Amino acid sequence: MIDPDFDSLDLIWRIFTIIFPLILIISIGYWYGRLYKPDMRLTNQVNLDVFIPVLILDVMLSSNFVPSDYLALSFLGLLIVLGSGLLAYPFARLMNYQWKTFVPPMMFINSGNLGLPLILFAFGKQAMPAAIVLFTIENLLHFTLGLKMMDHRAHWFSLLKKPIVIAAFVGVLFSQINYQIPQLIEVPMHMMGQVSIPLLLFALGVRLIEIDFSTWKIGLISAVFCPLSGLLMAWLGLNFISLPPQQLPVLILFSILPPAVLNFVIAERYQQEPHLVASLVLISNLGSLVVVPVTLWFVL
Repeated sequence: MIDPDFDSLDLIWRIFTIIFPLILIISIGYWYGRLYKPDMRLTNQVNLDVFIPVLILDVMLSSNFVPSDYLALSFLGLLIVLGSGLLAYPFARLMNYQWKTFVPPMMFINSGNLGLPLILFAFGKQAMPAAIVLFTIENLLHFTLGLKMMDHRAHWFSLLKKPIVIAAFVGVLFSQINYQIPQLIEVPMHMMGQVSIPLLLFALGVRLIEIDFSTWKIGLISAVFCPLSGLLMAWLGLNFISLPPQQLPVLILFSILPPAVLNFVIAERYQQEPHLVASLVLISNLGSLVVVPVTLWFVL
């Protein structure tokens, strides 16, 4: 039965106001990248090591974050990442792809560059703790299981040195003891954390100049497979685990995100067909311009 107060034009406008800031910042990054060909490696490293960890701390310490409220969400996030890999492996074998090329990007999604800004614009600051929880889980898996998949000699304990992981543990610890951060520190922490989100989008735009359409088939296949596999695993999990109403749409958006740009960086490091992974990642992120608005239509 259709809600008599439902206005499709208002919904379309709301989706547009969510998507437009993302597209605008990504477009600025793209055109800046085309004009100046900047080397974003140092900028991305600073964002990963400084601004994003500070954002995690800022959200966890200033939003009444209670870790136990996110246990179900954490489990479903694990299910989406690991389950997508279980679906991708036989599909890669069927399509004659090297599994190390195809499976990791289907598991480790763009919860940073795209996920954090998207959830912020769609649901506001109150949704950021849930977004940070899913982002942290995905990154934990990427820096442990993901590296182990590429090189069985990789050390699990190297994870503990990652600033994102340290920030997550500190945030959880301080949340458990109800630590109130002094305003003198909270203000600069908030300012630094806010740098990360537009910088993530800008960096994604710069990366888009590297799209290689000569390998468009694997990119198109991944653009369809990645959100479908994530959505399927979310649906399976939600049949057994219920979420609070404010966390449910965050999980759905998380499940349909495209592969993370970090997959290309890791593939390049281990020489795992980086040209194919770059095409797969970037075309999938381009395809999210269709997938995300359609998903927002349903979750809103």
